[in-house]
Amino acid sequence: MRLIDKVTLITGAGSGIGKETALLFAKEGAKVIVNDLNVEAGQQTVDEILSQNGIAIFIQADVTNESNVEELVEKSMDEYGQIDVLFNNAGISGVGELHEIELDDWNKVMNVNINGVFLVTKHVVPVMMLKQQGSIINMSSCIADIGLANRASYSATKGAILSLTKSIQVDYAKYNIRVNALMPGTIYTPFVEDYVSKSKDPEATVNSIKRRQLSDELGKPIDVAYAALYLASDESQFMMGSPFMIDGGVVNGKLS
Repeated sequence: MRLIDKVTLITGAGSGIGKETALLFAKEGAKVIVNDLNVEAGQQTVDEILSQNGIAIFIQADVTNESNVEELVEKSMDEYGQIDVLFNNAGISGVGELHEIELDDWNKVMNVNINGVFLVTKHVVPVMMLKQQGSIINMSSCIADIGLANRASYSATKGAILSLTKSIQVDYAKYNIRVNALMPGTIYTPFVEDYVSKSKDPEATVNSIKRRQLSDELGKPIDVAYAALYLASDESQFMMGSPFMIDGGVVNGKLS
């Protein structure tokens, strides 16, 4: 029970990494606040947690809407009176080379992936400052460290999140708030599954993605969830402003 008595807020917890993390946090004793834009998906995550005797509530909110975010934090505090862990997981992907991307599509990726992290953190940090402790986990990506074809908008946001993580860690270290970034490789989430299914040759697409990683396998949401668990727990108290790679060897390895 590594998160006993901790209140954890996870954005984008209706599916993929967010859902897997919510389930794991609940098993480890956390009170989980499940946030998602999709009511049905978010409530399903809560129902699964409750069916396993965990503690969770669902709060719908658009992380790009400041009044929504304020309400999310207010409801969380009304329910539990504290927020010990914030996992900024909500995000979307963008596909295409730079010259192909429409401005509206570019802005949408920027808005969700950067502004969503900014707004939720902005309104949760004061809660953590009052308690003089907290752990903030931001979802970056290993492609903040490397180049990847057809991911211009997405990689720009994940690089920004990594830099933001390091900067706000400096600002809030004095309040005993830790801020770290997860850096996954390709994880087989619903988005990746959809991307693969729409490709001309799904099998070839999967094999191509696998070849990026020394593991020769796609990552699973639970792989990232366990990394998030470590950052959320007191075991990682000496990690501050750090990028945490869970990438199957994409960045620090090379296939012959």
